[in-house]
Amino acid sequence: MSESSAEVVANAASAAVAASAAGAAGGWRRATGIAGVAIGVVAAGAAAGVALERMTVGRGMRQKARLALDSAGPYGSLRGMPGKAFGDDGTELYYEVDDIDPEAAPAAIGPRRRRLFGRKAPAPVTVVFSHGYCLSQDSWHFQRAALRGVVRTVHWDQRSHGRSARGVAQGRDGEPVTIEQLGRDLKAVIDAAAPEGPIVLVGHSMGGMTVMALADEYPELISERVVGVAFVGTSSGRLGEVNYGLPVAGVNAVRRVLPGVLKALGQRADLVEKGRRATADLFAGIIKRYSFASRDVDPAVARFAERMIESTPIDVVAEYYPAFNDHDKTEALEHFADMPVLVLAGVQDLVTPSEHSEAIADLLPDAELVLVPDAGHLVMLEHPEVVTDRLADLLTRTGAVPAGATVKGYGSTSTAQPG
Repeated sequence: MSESSAEVVANAASAAVAASAAGAAGGWRRATGIAGVAIGVVAAGAAAGVALERMTVGRGMRQKARLALDSAGPYGSLRGMPGKAFGDDGTELYYEVDDIDPEAAPAAIGPRRRRLFGRKAPAPVTVVFSHGYCLSQDSWHFQRAALRGVVRTVHWDQRSHGRSARGVAQGRDGEPVTIEQLGRDLKAVIDAAAPEGPIVLVGHSMGGMTVMALADEYPELISERVVGVAFVGTSSGRLGEVNYGLPVAGVNAVRRVLPGVLKALGQRADLVEKGRRATADLFAGIIKRYSFASRDVDPAVARFAERMIESTPIDVVAEYYPAFNDHDKTEALEHFADMPVLVLAGVQDLVTPSEHSEAIADLLPDAELVLVPDAGHLVMLEHPEVVTDRLADLLTRTGAVPAGATVKGYGSTSTAQPG
């Protein structure tokens, strides 16, 4: 972004502050409009190339393309045995279980696992997947498809996301979301879906932070039952220093006003949601910019990511945002020091930069660190073959699957033709 663009960003941020003030005075419709424009300018500056590309295609044609992709894309269609857990404030948490294929069970419970856990007929290893901010359990589509029937898996939706209920403490009591609360939610899901047997924890972005919060609050669970962990595109802290690919002036402006703007917008979610629908084309470009790095991502996958993010209400977006600046679980990582660990990130991740994954690996020197070139924040959708391969290796090292097991095909998100 040029210096002049940075000035535009700063001016847009100032306009957002004015929007908040206008909202306080009662001009909510005008306020949300101003704030929407301000945020749009910031985002457009960050994704100018995408915006220019979209100007060459008519809006009606883009709408038809989105509808076609929505109807044709298989992503997010996998379903398992449903279940419910409850957070400590009563929030209903939705999860699904994919059990081992009975025909594969004899191979899955092999001599190696009997030696590892010292039981004649051990409980199967359960792999628990935790998703990221503004996503859902469906973000693990490719990994879920690959592991189905091979290992027992649990996929759940974090509070106020996906099929889980709105957070009771947030909706009823107006309490802020904390990463610590998400860790307690994960414990509730484990208690309901995997009350016994060894566990492998897999977390992407906010999901990885949730795993760290679980370890911080329930270290005995980690030492007694967890046999492996995978941190994908996540961070143990210092997220307030992330620049999201913006120049210094733009970053400082956004940091200064965004929390107040989001709070103001969240208080009039009905008006904002109408605005989001009206500016779907702009936000589709922004989502792609901050989700993927490669140019040949399958359009159906890109649209799938858009749908997940678009489905997160603005008030939920707003109430979660402050939790990330407060997140610091560096000390909790020591609970994973004596087990197999995978740390994986996209080199071009603008949301949780790969340097944060490197910092995690530095604190867990025996961890496998995988940095994926030409990959952004949604690396498990952008390069599923890499994520699935390394995850399968981790599961083999933990005894979750026998060494000779082969996971199913993971599909492809690339539109490039084989040479």
